[in-house]
Amino acid sequence: MLTTRVDIDPLSLFQTFDFAPRRALVAAVSGGSDSLALLLLAKAWLDRTAPGIRLVAVTVDHDLRPGSAEEARQVARIAARHGISHRTMSWAGPKPATGIPAAARLARYRLLAEAARREGTDIILTGHTADDQAETVLMRAERADGRQDARGLAGMAPATLFEGESWIVRPLLGTRRRALRDLLRGRGETWLDDPTNANPAFERPRMRAMLGQGNDRRVEAALAEAANAARARRQLGKEAAALIRAFATCPCPGLIRLDPRFAQAEPGAGVYALRVLLGTSGGAPHLPDLPRAQAVFARMARERFCATLSRTVIDARKQGIFLHREARHLPAPQAPAEGMLWDGRFRLETSGDAQDLTVAPAGSEMAKTPEIEAVDAPAGLVRAACATLPALSRGGEWLGPLPAAHGPRGVSAMPVAGPWALFLPGFDLAAATATAELIGAKSPPLPPLAGHIASKA
Repeated sequence: MLTTRVDIDPLSLFQTFDFAPRRALVAAVSGGSDSLALLLLAKAWLDRTAPGIRLVAVTVDHDLRPGSAEEARQVARIAARHGISHRTMSWAGPKPATGIPAAARLARYRLLAEAARREGTDIILTGHTADDQAETVLMRAERADGRQDARGLAGMAPATLFEGESWIVRPLLGTRRRALRDLLRGRGETWLDDPTNANPAFERPRMRAMLGQGNDRRVEAALAEAANAARARRQLGKEAAALIRAFATCPCPGLIRLDPRFAQAEPGAGVYALRVLLGTSGGAPHLPDLPRAQAVFARMARERFCATLSRTVIDARKQGIFLHREARHLPAPQAPAEGMLWDGRFRLETSGDAQDLTVAPAGSEMAKTPEIEAVDAPAGLVRAACATLPALSRGGEWLGPLPAAHGPRGVSAMPVAGPWALFLPGFDLAAATATAELIGAKSPPLPPLAGHIASKA
């Protein structure tokens, strides 16, 4: 239900979420009206229902504008006035010359996740509103050129997993900004206005200005479209997950086999499952192009062929349809680092001193290992897949492939599904879980929803 009243009830905002196992919650607070209202509503809700959970306001100082540090201090003073702990996280170091909004967004979430870890929690509350949701849906609709599916029209999910460990939770997606501002005015609270939010050089401020001109019906229509698209996206994910579990196997790390019967699946779910597996095999951050994936899926039912899409080789044979990472554009040798996302397919974990070690694609050395011969799949495909796996060396000496956990040299490589390595919207939880099971990755944790019902994500 869309909330536009001044008397917003915190219980109704947070009733769909379950934070009981947590000791603390982090609220992202910039000082703007949305995040400030979120902070006060979360405080009122916790005081009434869970006083033992600590609320921490976190302000990210991107250091992109003069005065940003003072704004963070103002937020700290507001939080202190309400008895709420506050922490400022700063985006240090040089900033990119282009792509500032995207880079700042990623930096913000990484700093918020770091703050959450320090507080011993995995919950980050953000103040995204119904207005933000409508803007997101309409911007995606305007960008659509017939080559995209409708999944993006679901907008932002109520809960999104960030880098596999922190839940970004959005309790205000059903609440209009003007209702939040009326609430703050009624309490005598003032807020900060970020000039970036009104800069017409950026897409979102332009859309916000357009919707601010009495376009309530368009906002309502966009929110209805988002709700319908979200339901369809969750259902599609469940159907794709069933196909992955029924027809996909992993003969060895880096190689996926699809039973020939996969090509007879209903095209909607079949193409989506194929896109997920192509993105996972190639380590791509996004699902492959929809029309090209549809064309590949259609070929799979008619002929044997070999093609490449989204950095993945598709080799359709009588024994099955095999997917593996192509040999081009693999990462250059580099020192392993904790949390490094290697080739979009593996997240490295380190313990101890790994400074004298190098991680690089295994290459032809992998073909000499006895494990290759034991795999029940065409030997050439096994060798091609294994050659793209991460391996360790020291001083030019090959030490072997990286294990998924507890490496004897203090370095391991856990598989990840590239399309969701950064952000896993709750809409996609079913497909992501089935993919994780297939490739031996860590399964996503249950979302922080009432009753821990994953299907509601």
